[in-house]
Amino acid sequence: MIKGRPVYIVDGTRSPFLKARGTPGPFNAADLAVETGKPLLNRLPFSADAIDEVIVGCVMPGPNEVNIARIIALRLGCSNETPAWTVQRNCASGMQALDSAARNIAQGDANLILAGGVEVMSHAPILLNEQMIIWLAEFGRARTPLKKIAALSRLRPAYLKPVIGLICGLHDPVVNLSMGQTAENLVYQFDLKRREIDHYALASHQRLADAQDNKHLEELVTVYDRAGKFYENDDGLRRESTMESLAKLKPVFDRKYGKITAGNSAQITDGCALLMLASEKAVNQHKLPVLGHLCDSEWAALDPAIMGLGPVHAMTPLLKRQRLKIDDIDYWEINEAFAAQVIACKRAWADSKYCRQHLHLRTAFGELDESRLNIDGGSVSIGHPVGASGARITLHLLEVLKRTNSRRGIASLCIGGGQGGALLVERTND
Repeated sequence: MIKGRPVYIVDGTRSPFLKARGTPGPFNAADLAVETGKPLLNRLPFSADAIDEVIVGCVMPGPNEVNIARIIALRLGCSNETPAWTVQRNCASGMQALDSAARNIAQGDANLILAGGVEVMSHAPILLNEQMIIWLAEFGRARTPLKKIAALSRLRPAYLKPVIGLICGLHDPVVNLSMGQTAENLVYQFDLKRREIDHYALASHQRLADAQDNKHLEELVTVYDRAGKFYENDDGLRRESTMESLAKLKPVFDRKYGKITAGNSAQITDGCALLMLASEKAVNQHKLPVLGHLCDSEWAALDPAIMGLGPVHAMTPLLKRQRLKIDDIDYWEINEAFAAQVIACKRAWADSKYCRQHLHLRTAFGELDESRLNIDGGSVSIGHPVGASGARITLHLLEVLKRTNSRRGIASLCIGGGQGGALLVERTND
């Protein structure tokens, strides 16, 4: 729970989310964040050196981007005296950055904080395996030509097998399951049908297409790579998707009985989302516009093998603390790690047995109206750059509330490793 001074989100921008296609994408993480942040700072009525702190979520910064938040801060023009730090909470890293920023403002430690997340999954590291590292150390210790030849003779082809960082990152070492396998667990637990999962995935693409056509993604900014090429739209959208084409895709994680496919899972993507958070003092001092008030946050944990239910475990105590019911929330953004995972969250809330046993409720929490959930698409169609998604869904939720003249919304994610996070935001008339 966020206690103290009120915290406002005054503005935000995000880059187009660019689908990873097997080779490194056009941006490294720091470049993409700077391209995303420049338009935001250019339209705010204060200079970058007025920012008190920069907090950025990122799971896999590049080897030259250690504490990437500091690199971003300096390249955006923040003062040398502006502290900056990077957070990592898997899929919720961007949301953690917002929560950390809000708490620092609420307790009076800052008035203006740039926060959000960035990830370029197409640049995920490819590493040497341990045998190769040992061999390289041995070769490095060889001082004479004969010893080097002897070391070379011990090099084996198996030593050259790479370790794919992205695959490791999407695997839980505690329960020894990939994220997709945890989604299959939810399919089994709630008896989800392949057709309903694919139907949700198709709806995600249809909603994103409608949002693009009607210019509902106002937070998007055009970004330019170093070659001068520009990018202005999320490029993972599959307008041609049909139920028939989705049905033809083979399961990925349980090839014989599974229902999780590439078509109903989040896309591996590069992207960035940044928001400016402010105290009431900063809002008044700089006469800032206000998108909304960041009211409350909640973090929860559960069995890593069913990590996809993290949102209901985080949203439930938040709503109970605020004495709110499902119908009191105008719009929801629940990150679509997998279409099945979002459906499972809805089923869990509507299941009185699950709510009694795991959420400490007397009965079912209620039915979540899908017409108010991810109304402009989600990660199945937009993509899920893990460090950025928590910031993206929060920013877009505020834009949805503004567009629909609505008051209250919740953004939530499941988190690899068995956690969930949620933020409550409200539009204000102040």
